[in-house]
Amino acid sequence: MKAIRKIHSGRLGEGGFTLIELLVVIGILAALAGVVTLAVGRFIGAGTCQACLTQRHNVQTAVVAYMAQNEGEVPADMDAISAYMVDEPTETWTWDAVTGEIDQTCGDQHPGVCTP
Repeated sequence: MKAIRKIHSGRLGEGGFTLIELLVVIGILAALAGVVTLAVGRFIGAGTCQACLTQRHNVQTAVVAYMAQNEGEVPADMDAISAYMVDEPTETWTWDAVTGEIDQTCGDQHPGVCTP
């Protein structure tokens, strides 16, 4: 049998890697890159979800504060609660006209993405 030739920069017989060894290493690196890409995608999704839930909580707190100062009257729209908000919400939120509970989970842009 012939010996497997090594890939190297010097003469035959010196240390080096076979083509199969290099392909295995490249395959392992590609698999690791795929796993890292999936993990980063999940972190980005979790961050979007958390930002949405935080905004939902802030809007709900503003609705409750409005109701507390207006004898239980539910605010008509987002403009009515703007005085109770530190930052303007980036999404449009609606709430039940009787209870003041927010209707959607994550505004217009991400309906159903997260649940509180």
